[in-house]
Amino acid sequence: MLPITIGIAIGIIVSFQTAVNSRLRSFIGSPYQASFVSFAIGTLFLAVITLLGHQSLWVSGTLLATQPWWIWIGGLLGVIFLTTNILLFPHIGAVQTAIMPILGQVIMGSIIDNFGWFNATKQPLTLIKVIGLLLALAGIIITVALPEILQRRNQLQRPTTTGNPLLWRLLGVLTGALGATQTTINGRLGLVLHSAVHAAFISFLIGTLGLLVIVLIANHGLKEVRRATGPGRPWWLWIGGLLGAIFVLGNAYLAPILGTGQTVVFALLGQIAGGLLVDQFGLLGANRKPVVPVQLLGLATLIAGVVMIRLF
Repeated sequence: MLPITIGIAIGIIVSFQTAVNSRLRSFIGSPYQASFVSFAIGTLFLAVITLLGHQSLWVSGTLLATQPWWIWIGGLLGVIFLTTNILLFPHIGAVQTAIMPILGQVIMGSIIDNFGWFNATKQPLTLIKVIGLLLALAGIIITVALPEILQRRNQLQRPTTTGNPLLWRLLGVLTGALGATQTTINGRLGLVLHSAVHAAFISFLIGTLGLLVIVLIANHGLKEVRRATGPGRPWWLWIGGLLGAIFVLGNAYLAPILGTGQTVVFALLGQIAGGLLVDQFGLLGANRKPVVPVQLLGLATLIAGVVMIRLF
């Protein structure tokens, strides 16, 4: 029961991180610089936790030589996931930007568990688990997408998108698949290093370096970061990285225990529940959007799917 509670809790935490980072971006302007700040703070936090545990921040040359190359790229996959979501929005709109990566996460998580990819423990799909996954996806779609679709229909609006939507949707699904792959890789790295904290630090460090390259190419520096400092700027603008670090740490700890698929689904349950709380009460500077009954129906459907996945 404890791993399930942790999975839901880190999902709630990452929904708060989303609200914090959105507010940070509103001050800084550049999504890449805001993301870099978040990753850098998360890296520092995890470095301190690693050192307090009397562990080295680095890995031995022997470990580098004996482990597969993919075990070190979890942080880069996280950066790709983050950056691609930013790029998706103007092409497929807010709803599909949320749904397509989730679809990719759930599908890829189930595939990884079924075949034992990336040295994960095999957890074969059963008919009951497939039904549970379909229920979970239905609950996600009902909760996240249906309210906006109904509102758009009532207002006779059509979504504003650019380019070829099909290609961008496929990219969104692929991005979600990379997110699930990151969860598996970080979990494996935690086993190799005998520390989920150390694995999360390595992942964040590599992600921070990757984002630094993106920032230098796209924005030629970090000049806009100072906009988030000074009077009138809430202190909690700077805790997004810490919340993200806890999320990655939780994933690295849970993936070897629950498997990638269940870790992803439990975290998504927490993420959606936390997102509804943020919207309902306008937490952390977010615009208040009262929860509608159809979203509660979607959440109940998602919970039913999660129960079927876990118990059967």
